[in-house]
Amino acid sequence: MPHPTQVVALLKAQQIRHVRLYDADRGMLVALANTGIQVMISVPNEQILGIGQSNSTAANWVSQNVVAHYPATNITAIAVGSDVLTTLPNAAKILVNALKYIQSALVASNLDRQIKVSTPLSSSIILDSFPPSQAFFNRSLNPVLVPMLTFLQSTGSFLMLNIYPYYDYMQSNGVIPLDYALFKSLPPNKEAVDSNTLLHYTNVFDAVVDAAYYAMAFLNFTNVPIIVTESGWPSKGDSNEPDATLENANTYNSNLIRHVLNNTGTPKHPGLAVSTFIYELYNEDTKPGPISEKNWGLFDANGTPIYILRLTGSGAVLSNDTTNQTFCITKDGADPKMLQAALDWACGPGKVDCSALLQGEPCYEPDNVIAHATYAFDTYYHKMGKTPAACDFNGVAAITTTDPSHGSCIFPGSLGKNGTLVNITAPSLNSTSVDSSAYNLHSNAFTSIVLIIEIFISVAVFL
Repeated sequence: MPHPTQVVALLKAQQIRHVRLYDADRGMLVALANTGIQVMISVPNEQILGIGQSNSTAANWVSQNVVAHYPATNITAIAVGSDVLTTLPNAAKILVNALKYIQSALVASNLDRQIKVSTPLSSSIILDSFPPSQAFFNRSLNPVLVPMLTFLQSTGSFLMLNIYPYYDYMQSNGVIPLDYALFKSLPPNKEAVDSNTLLHYTNVFDAVVDAAYYAMAFLNFTNVPIIVTESGWPSKGDSNEPDATLENANTYNSNLIRHVLNNTGTPKHPGLAVSTFIYELYNEDTKPGPISEKNWGLFDANGTPIYILRLTGSGAVLSNDTTNQTFCITKDGADPKMLQAALDWACGPGKVDCSALLQGEPCYEPDNVIAHATYAFDTYYHKMGKTPAACDFNGVAAITTTDPSHGSCIFPGSLGKNGTLVNITAPSLNSTSVDSSAYNLHSNAFTSIVLIIEIFISVAVFL
């Protein structure tokens, strides 16, 4: 992991407003102070047994990891363990006690209204998840799930769910189409239809979220919201993981973010965005296991993007580029006469240096109004501090995360061929250690439903 101050610099550069930590590392909590970033901290699995058996141990944990940092560090939730029911079954019987003891400590500190307590669960505890309307939880877990859901309902908290369409796809033996897992557009006859509700499902993610809602309803819990505490796609895999690729990882995460930020909701709850944390911020190069286990990150340990998310038009969240890299280009289908008028204005009254567009200069070719206007628009956009109003030009321009540079014509804000940033200063992100954890991309706040993107339109990450 890079130093905590470097991690926070990356979060701020990316305008990431929510982050999930897999622990409560003091260095990270100090570095996150006074940033406004909403933080979900975690009780590591190895500490659950102690906390679940001792109210005083839970109180000490809250004192050291919450009270000592709040409100300077904007802690909004505590995740008690991760996948405890499936990876640490011996702790299952005291998991609800751990939740209650942590909650009691928050109540004693008068922080229970500001900070919610829950535990991330693997979606694998949902059996017969399609059709969603027939889904139910593994019945052997009901002695834990019923008191847990009672606790979540009584405290106004949420069900934390880890959803991985990648694994659902890999384990389906060809039953689940790749496009269905990746949020790609499907023709109506390829959509999955719940035969009971006649609702149409266009992706695995929505089907699993709705399956969780129906599974809770099966146990008579109908008002516990869901947030997705992990979701993502690996960018590299072993020879037996052919679909763990850069292209698929980019497609999944870009489509997931767009899906959440557009407040699409699910077929069961249309318009109700499901806040989702993207797993994860950094690749974990020393993690044991298959190659895919090391390659879920959006960045390497130096802060270099593994790939640039394709998020044009997704509101405030545009890119996972360390420079917050955005560009202003001509809008598709724009009237050529209006483009020419806007180009003339930019190179005249707009005071853009258009010398690179002269014959013989790097950006002369292709010699057409679209290419020349794009260069002039982008130069003006960067000159004016990349404000949205600086990329309008009477409606013929649009902001994008796709670098329009070509050949020797390097646009302002581009990283160029050699990765050197043009006309922008980014924070130094040199790695200082090796062991990487997980982050989440989340949007704006924990409301009735909130991505490690938040409902309001922002992004969250996993550390």
